[in-house]
Amino acid sequence: MAKPLEYNATLVARVDLTPSLSIFKVQGDPDIRPHHESFVAGQYVVLGLNNEETPDLGSVRRPMSIVSAPEEDGPLEFYIRYVNHPESKNPLTHLLWKIGEGARMYCSPRIVGKFTLEDTVGADDARIKICVAAGTGLAPFLSYVRSACRRDPDRRLDDFVILHGASYPADLGYREEMEKLAAQKGLQYFPTISRPKEAPNWRGDTGRVEDFFLPERLLDLERRIGKPEGGLRPSSATVFICGLQGTIAKTFLGLLPRGFVPESRRLRRALEAESIEPSLFFEQYDSSPVVDLRNEELMADLRRQLREALADEPVL
Repeated sequence: MAKPLEYNATLVARVDLTPSLSIFKVQGDPDIRPHHESFVAGQYVVLGLNNEETPDLGSVRRPMSIVSAPEEDGPLEFYIRYVNHPESKNPLTHLLWKIGEGARMYCSPRIVGKFTLEDTVGADDARIKICVAAGTGLAPFLSYVRSACRRDPDRRLDDFVILHGASYPADLGYREEMEKLAAQKGLQYFPTISRPKEAPNWRGDTGRVEDFFLPERLLDLERRIGKPEGGLRPSSATVFICGLQGTIAKTFLGLLPRGFVPESRRLRRALEAESIEPSLFFEQYDSSPVVDLRNEELMADLRRQLREALADEPVL
């Protein structure tokens, strides 16, 4: 059995949005706060708990993206969903849902991760940033826009497009904050729900978030973000995806014919696109392959699609 975790942080606030969706605010102890005060929007930490009820299962730790902006004072904020069908016998969320404000827990001293604007396209990249969030995948993108506004209160957010998918309207966490940023700062925010039959009063977009990139819907998305037909290309936009394999794969497959090349070295190698500047970046919540690289027929078709797209788009 693994050694129990030494707790170094406190859950100072918890907001339950639904029975299975919550906001957790965690304050590190004084000895780790200096490390937590110097991070970049889009990074993550590892949270952990000991299983006190079943000690034989030991402790569990999981990486969690930070919602907070680095420029904010106070605790780190996390947007977490309860996992109903966990792969592990000791899932962290099942322990998190049993604790309340004042509970002690573990929070890794270092904040890490490369899913940042600085480590992908560069902080000064002027292209539109399309952020594709499935459920709690919204976390790093909220950190992006919060940080941008903290650094410059007068900054417009017209260059950010946030597509947020959830099952029901109640699952669209931070919707009020997003709508306020849209009204006041020009953020392009398009929430969508995948179970509209169970939400008859919903008047917004429907379908999964990756459905925005279906061929029959891509032209409409271009129109809504101010692009001409066929204008959504790497020369004018970059794409960031946070979620499970299905969201990443379908977004990638929908945009490959437009010339968007993933950052993943394995995918770029399989696409014979190693020399091309990446324009699609993702943070994956599971370990399933984005596409089956062993499927030669599929990969040959994807390489063909990319060659045709790049013939119409100058390489950056």
